Amino acid sequence: MAFEGLSSRLQDITRKLRGKARITESDLKEVLKEVKIALLEADVNYKIVKEFVSTVEEKALGQDVLKSLTPGQQVIKIVKDELVELLGGQDTKINMSPNPPTIILLVGLQGSGKTTTAGKLANIIRKDGKKPLLVACDVYRPAAIKQLQVVGKQLDIPVFANEDSKDVSLIAKQAINFAISKMNDVIIIDTAGRLQIDEVLMQELKTLKQNVKPHEILLVVDAMTGQDAVNIADAFNKELGIDGLVLTKLDGDTRGGAALSVKKITNRPIKYIATGEKLSDIEVFHPDRMAQRILGMGDVLSIIEKAEETFDIEEAQKLEAKLKKQKFDLNDYLSQVKQIKKMGSLSSIMKMVPGFNSALLDQEIDEKKFVRIEAMISSMTNEERENPNLLNGSRRLRIANGSGTTVQELNQFMKSFEMTQKMMKEMTSGKGMRKMLKKLNMKDSDINNFAQSMEDIDNDNN
Repeated sequence: MAFEGLSSRLQDITRKLRGKARITESDLKEVLKEVKIALLEADVNYKIVKEFVSTVEEKALGQDVLKSLTPGQQVIKIVKDELVELLGGQDTKINMSPNPPTIILLVGLQGSGKTTTAGKLANIIRKDGKKPLLVACDVYRPAAIKQLQVVGKQLDIPVFANEDSKDVSLIAKQAINFAISKMNDVIIIDTAGRLQIDEVLMQELKTLKQNVKPHEILLVVDAMTGQDAVNIADAFNKELGIDGLVLTKLDGDTRGGAALSVKKITNRPIKYIATGEKLSDIEVFHPDRMAQRILGMGDVLSIIEKAEETFDIEEAQKLEAKLKKQKFDLNDYLSQVKQIKKMGSLSSIMKMVPGFNSALLDQEIDEKKFVRIEAMISSMTNEERENPNLLNGSRRLRIANGSGTTVQELNQFMKSFEMTQKMMKEMTSGKGMRKMLKKLNMKDSDINNFAQSMEDIDNDNN
């Protein structure tokens, strides 16, 4: 997972600091030494690490943080704020033209994932109500045009190609005319890459830039190449002039050096990150949210956004009505499992939960359990799903055989379901909610505020 090593190290450091009533200057230097080592091990540029640590130390000492009532928390806040700045400071969106179509030029080396990224980008832009067109301008790599056409077909997004020409500027101009005639308001041009930066590649891109005048040039780089990714970004920016970056394969980059160095070196923002192989696995890059994830502070906003994208409103309303009547059966459980699966892997979601100890995920969560649960519930009759009390020994044996599981697995699942059922019923009562929040070690003031807001929502619904 992204930043896994760095996140683990920094979370260990912040745990030591949190709640400390007193920190000396010597303590601070020791902590910052650990931060420095953690960043260097994450493959962050040495000069950037040196500057980062120096800035944190200067702010901590200069603001009398060590003499404050909560010095540990204050130091953590400074580290977090500086981490946000290192990652880019604020979100940077694509520069959409007020006079469509907006032309986006994707550039990068061969193997960085440009073609797949073109599809992912078109997919996420379409969610904003845009009508994108993909353009195949990689005329050298065998089957590159076909690959883009396959991606476009999977997403139901049109692809413009001219397989009879090798003139990429001509193809791009034809695509613009085509987009105007078909009312496509965003054009994403997939260009050819090379195994390394060379004069021929840069000259072709410069000519294309001059002829097409793109509103946005995005460099696609493989995050797993670490400092090489930073060097590539620097070279492309100096030669071509880029507006931003898309980091691919961030899910496989356990160190995160590229993401933490590239903005500082190039002064160009990371605009999107690709976090998996699916065409939906792309996110707008939020520096503040990423810094919070790295420090174990969670990323609730991203969880909410994922839920909003994937959850069926009609299903949610049905579940809400049933919960108000203190009902939650296996049909509801199955529905929720399917909804959660759409959000991505459970381990990636759990890492966004505030205060969740990522060390607990040293062993990957068994995602196949979802498949077995679906099989078990699907092997039940509708009557059994609505009334699990009917599940006697013979019925359980039939369900286990029908789902390819064992009776023991089914029994374990049913125990888990009963606990979930109880928890869902408790959530509909103020007292039950307070008990649950107490178990999570929440402060009394936070519990009161949360419980009051839940009661207000319930009153509004009534």
